[in-house]
Amino acid sequence: MIRIDDVAREAGVSTATVSRALRGLPMVSEATRQRVLEAATRLGYIASPSASRLAGGRTGCVGVVVPRITRWFFSTVVEAAEHSLHEAGYDVLLFNLGGSEQARLKLLRTGALRQRVDAIMMISMPLQPDDFAAVSRLELPGVTVSSGTPVPGWPSVRIDDVAAARDAVGHLIGLGHTRIARICGKSSDELALTAHVDRQRGYHEALRHAGIVPDPALEVEGALDLAGGAAAAEELLRRGVPFTAIYAICDEAAMGALTTLRRHGLRVPEDVSLIGIDDHDLAPAVGLTTVAQPAAEQGRRAVETLLSPTGPQGDVLLPTHLTIRESTAPPPRTLGPEITSEDGERP
Repeated sequence: MIRIDDVAREAGVSTATVSRALRGLPMVSEATRQRVLEAATRLGYIASPSASRLAGGRTGCVGVVVPRITRWFFSTVVEAAEHSLHEAGYDVLLFNLGGSEQARLKLLRTGALRQRVDAIMMISMPLQPDDFAAVSRLELPGVTVSSGTPVPGWPSVRIDDVAAARDAVGHLIGLGHTRIARICGKSSDELALTAHVDRQRGYHEALRHAGIVPDPALEVEGALDLAGGAAAAEELLRRGVPFTAIYAICDEAAMGALTTLRRHGLRVPEDVSLIGIDDHDLAPAVGLTTVAQPAAEQGRRAVETLLSPTGPQGDVLLPTHLTIRESTAPPPRTLGPEITSEDGERP
């Protein structure tokens, strides 16, 4: 199957230039446009109907829907997608739901999107069964990014969250840890994300593969930000259940846990190892071991897929990789007694 990046390589230009040239947009010289058209003809490149609808749209705008723009991952994906869309001649209309289920329902079911955008990018959006009919009625091309709920007929760009979690926990197990706590998102959140479930599954799979029975007392819910991670680590210490490592399902929560551990006089990694998932921009600064995911690349690939798909396609699955820094090490010889409350007493 011939893709837009194949045409770009053949013509010696960027994918954004190919998109502009094929859509007849300005800011492309006639010589470049002709070169792109000739390359597309040689390769037999034909855009799909959804791409044609997008190219013929009336608004020149793509709607990008995110649960919370304040989270590092979402803002990174949006920034990369916005840059690529602007290069291709599109404006971006951002719909930040602020974690509100009511905002999600209003956006999908009032039909307002159809009048305002030519296409939709949904980032980590959980959908309910009744939502699919509403999305179908929009009659717009779209793409999902980073888990969320698959939309029939829409391609997706994501990582394997289950595998990322297995790699994170497997790293700790390989160091000798068996008492591994987990900080996860709140299941009660209105927009609980599917990544929570997938990364929980990966945690349990890694433990069971190593013959370790998961202990519910070591699993704590919290908001997936610095404050939430700090509060979750406080709860772990309050429970008084011994652990030698913490796996947080995102780096922001991991860094929040780090502040709590330090406030209690616990050394990382000498007393407690700590690992996250993401490779947040600040992860190197605090020495956080993490499973890195290509956040910006997901945004760029989603735009490429949205603008010029060449027919129905499934997931674009991007790789993750373990990035080892200073926050993980073999467990201490003594299990648990060093974990104390803020006043120095055993919690």
